Amino acid sequence: MKAAREVDQPAFISLLDEDRVQSTTDGPLAGIAFAVKDNIDVAGVPTTGGCPARDTPATANAFAVQRLLDRGAVPIGKTNLDQFATGLVGTRSPYGACHSVFSPAHVSGGSSSGSAVAVALGVVPFALGTDTAGSGRVPAAFNGLIGVKPTRGLVSTRGLLPACPSLDCITTLTRTVAEARPVLDALVAFDEVDPWSRPAPALLPPGVARRMRVIAAPDGPLDLDPEHEAAWLDALTHAARVAHVVRVDVAPFLAAARLLYEAAFVAERLAAFGHLLDGPGVDPTVRGIVRGADRYSGADAFAGLHELARLRRLAERAFTGADALLLPVTPGHPTLAEVAADPVGVNTRLGTFTNMANLLDLCAVAVPAGSRADGLPFGVQLLAPAFADGPLLDLAARWTGETVAPPSARTLLAVAGAHLSGQPANGDLVRLGGVLHSRARTGPGHRMYTVDGPFPRPGLLHTGDGPADGIELEVWDLPEAAIGALLPTIAPPLHLGPLTLDDGSTVLGFVADTACADPARDITAYGGWRAYMSS
Repeated sequence: MKAAREVDQPAFISLLDEDRVQSTTDGPLAGIAFAVKDNIDVAGVPTTGGCPARDTPATANAFAVQRLLDRGAVPIGKTNLDQFATGLVGTRSPYGACHSVFSPAHVSGGSSSGSAVAVALGVVPFALGTDTAGSGRVPAAFNGLIGVKPTRGLVSTRGLLPACPSLDCITTLTRTVAEARPVLDALVAFDEVDPWSRPAPALLPPGVARRMRVIAAPDGPLDLDPEHEAAWLDALTHAARVAHVVRVDVAPFLAAARLLYEAAFVAERLAAFGHLLDGPGVDPTVRGIVRGADRYSGADAFAGLHELARLRRLAERAFTGADALLLPVTPGHPTLAEVAADPVGVNTRLGTFTNMANLLDLCAVAVPAGSRADGLPFGVQLLAPAFADGPLLDLAARWTGETVAPPSARTLLAVAGAHLSGQPANGDLVRLGGVLHSRARTGPGHRMYTVDGPFPRPGLLHTGDGPADGIELEVWDLPEAAIGALLPTIAPPLHLGPLTLDDGSTVLGFVADTACADPARDITAYGGWRAYMSS
């Protein structure tokens, strides 16, 4: 392991004494060194938040740090950050600006700048960061790392110097998804003392698949720098190799992102640490941004909440037929000189695709997506609804080519019509103990027809001349006894039979009798039942 003192840029604010850097626990993380962003408490060490005037040692470890210590991990030091975790550049620190490990001229990204640099240089296998507006994902993208932003409240923020308490997340930075898994497992726990902590549900929420096979991507061009644009197009090509890609409107996501600093939500930072802004050593850009919240009223705050609720409802539509949303992490990769010339404008643009994740209650993983033509790393992010963290990590592993353990064998049933999520008969599957396994499509050669019955429903037939890209369906995971209970509810001309999926596997599914192949009732051109019903 490269010694922390050998790092050639200000990644660390403080290092722990040698007698403290020892593991005394035989746990799953025994002996693994890690770094801690210096807005997270480590007992006996000041939590500066990037402000040297905060020099009083913490009296206890943050909940997250203690969870890691109890499993044998070894903290070696506190890392640099944009002051009070307000920034996405990594330059707003009196301890010095960090740069990307790939280029001394380009920013490291922030606010978890030091944590990202420490991992990227190989000083530690993992580091803790935070991500309120993208502060873990941006430096991950700029340094070729995996940045995991869990669902809000899944990891306790007790012992974190708050930026926006309702949105703050403690995150991880690693080189691989495999390295992130045991760390996240150690961190996740309900903390009844933390008012923002939320317990993980025993089952995945409705609509969240155990295996993510459908990725949503923007349905139009994005405002990207030319080097980023080329790398983004390559990432879309890679996405099609990892999963089925559908196109969605991302305008609600981008509008929600703008609310974080262009509406009254910025006032939460003023409430959280405004009392520190008049002290010595405060970065003037940070002070100006947070003091700007003075112009908002209580009425503005409620107006922002109402607009966010409207945008959240629109954004939810992206996940109706998709498991995760793919976006670039940033629109470009600025230089330190560009940030110095326009510190607020450049930083604001960096949050275009990240600011909304916590506002919309999404989990996210930033993953490397190759390099730009100039050799700088390019990163994308996968976003999914709250508490989809486990399946999203599996998808991230498939993205990076890492091994994913196969799910346990269960009875799988493919549905394409009335039993789809949100459709009239879906409650039958839920009552029988079913959970969504994956979104998928039929294999080539299938056609879909409307059929008679107690309510509107379609039937699938393999005619051999159906579309090559298949027809939309869902695969549900059911207890074996549920199939027997379901059979009496299936009205002719539908029955259960083998159905081939787009990945070549065969599962049980709802299929129609051959007599249903009536050209007048052929709805194959819609691509799926939902699209037909919407028409």
